[in-house]
Amino acid sequence: MNLKPASPNWKPPAAVEAEAAFLAGIKAWRAHHWHRDLPDPPVRWREATARLLDYGGNGPVILFVPSLVNRWTVLDLMDGHSMVRWLAGQGAHPMLLDWGEPEPNFSLTDHIAGRLVRAMEAAKGSSCRIILAGYCMGGTFATAAAALRPDLVGGLALLAAPWDFHAGDVDHLHKLTATCATLEPLLRDVATVPVDLLQALFALDDPVAVAEKFRQFGRLDQDSAAARLFVALEDWLNDGVPLSGTTARECMSSWYRDNLPGSGQWRVAGLAIDPASISVPAFAAVPRRDHIVPPDSARALAYLLPRITLVEPNAGHVGMTAGRSAAKVLWEPLRDWLRTIEADQPRRISRRRAG
Repeated sequence: MNLKPASPNWKPPAAVEAEAAFLAGIKAWRAHHWHRDLPDPPVRWREATARLLDYGGNGPVILFVPSLVNRWTVLDLMDGHSMVRWLAGQGAHPMLLDWGEPEPNFSLTDHIAGRLVRAMEAAKGSSCRIILAGYCMGGTFATAAAALRPDLVGGLALLAAPWDFHAGDVDHLHKLTATCATLEPLLRDVATVPVDLLQALFALDDPVAVAEKFRQFGRLDQDSAAARLFVALEDWLNDGVPLSGTTARECMSSWYRDNLPGSGQWRVAGLAIDPASISVPAFAAVPRRDHIVPPDSARALAYLLPRITLVEPNAGHVGMTAGRSAAKVLWEPLRDWLRTIEADQPRRISRRRAG
């Protein structure tokens, strides 16, 4: 075989260059010197491996409920990017639930009517009532807990909380239906769903975006604040938590397949969860560029709450909470709403576009 030498002007195909840039970005992330070194706050309550972290402060108690499948640290990510530490310095008293390791046989009722409600009771202490704040599926949990125990809750904050699981574009719904059909047989008997499977599902939702973010990271000054923030968020994303098999099967069937919350048929501990019955002031943040929770899914919940303040940040699911503009698009609007709760000045429905 007679191969001609490459021309001195030869360049590799664009696809080869893109793949090389993607791999270089992953290598740079893995080699980066940054690591999370924030100390954990005092623990107010424990149950099994779950903890209630107390960030102190002199204002109203606001209990943050994160998702089950990602760690609580996204709300306390790093210096300058910690919503709970910032709120503690702004007149609130944040607490944060660390779900700990999965309980293999826990159902949604066990998580919500059991562990979450007991954490709420511990957070309440001598306070009249707490503000309950849920992020992502933690917001769906918080809505149910507020309906179950209205005696504990003086306000409800929902951050990108899914509710209508069939909302959004038709292509997304078809993809969701196909994923459910594929996964249900695989999850039939598992005790816990491994982190790798959960991560793969998130990545498959938009694999092009996953590759592009690493290409862009590889081009950054690796000592810059932007590079450190990227590493912090990517470390968090890759430090997931396995999910109880019982809970996974229940979410797959009652949420994603049958859309029981969105159709008004979801029950927890035997009670039908009706957001319209939650009479306390509520706050909902629905990021307009959310690719994890379709904005229409989260808006559906906001529109059901009778005393809602709705903000729609020009941000993504994670960027709204811990990104470079998080203080402007979410933290400050949430703080301002909390001050209306403290001053006992609840508002009827209003809409504000943040950012």
